Amino acid sequence: MSDYPNLKLERRGSVALVTMNNPPANTWTQEGLAGLRDLVNELNADAGIYSLVLTGEGEKFFSAGAELKLFADGDVSVAAAMARSFGEAFETLAEFRGVSIAAINGFAMGGGLEAALACDLRVAEEQAVMALPEPKVGLLPCAGGTQRLPWLIGEAWAKRMVLCGEQVDAETALRIGLVQETTGKGESLDKALAMAEQVANQSPTSVAWCKQLIHGARQRAVDSTLPRERELFVNLFSTEDQREGVNAFLEKRSPQWKNR
Repeated sequence: MSDYPNLKLERRGSVALVTMNNPPANTWTQEGLAGLRDLVNELNADAGIYSLVLTGEGEKFFSAGAELKLFADGDVSVAAAMARSFGEAFETLAEFRGVSIAAINGFAMGGGLEAALACDLRVAEEQAVMALPEPKVGLLPCAGGTQRLPWLIGEAWAKRMVLCGEQVDAETALRIGLVQETTGKGESLDKALAMAEQVANQSPTSVAWCKQLIHGARQRAVDSTLPRERELFVNLFSTEDQREGVNAFLEKRSPQWKNR
């Protein structure tokens, strides 16, 4: 187990369980954000890790975002440093080569929800509440909220949440596509871990390249990405996992991935 500020890391087979642990509300500090960036980079270098589950310590908060008192005196240098740290941390999380799943076990507010948005999938407990309330205090979401949220739920609902300050419960989040599963209280982590364990059935190289292509669909026209899709398909044939996957299927056995 490695040690990072305000974070706990536990490896469970091919799954990395990352727990935000900065009581009472699991808020983000500059040190914690740097730790998340470094942690994900470490996991990217670990060929035995295929998926990541992110959750919050305790029963009330997934994460309440940044410590608001950091911005009370209007220090521009502090704002710039935190914005940069948020960007580096959550962009690194978003580009994690495997599958990342947020187990939202309580309030996910501001930078807390943005951490979940940087994950590939989200599971929310029935009592969870999600919001991007920054405009209520004269701020704006600076960690991907204004960009990733509309991709997930559409522009109109994103505007309701950001511009109107609307909070979303788990049922509504599922209906609008903000989360992919809902659970009872205390059950989100087990569900997220079960989803993460499914990833081990997939070739990790195939997953990483598919994820790149899916993300590329957000940024580029389809006709510019389709050739890259074909190129990566052919590139898979230079990997051991491609041969292992096909032959395991033909031999009616489970594949033994080597992530190379």
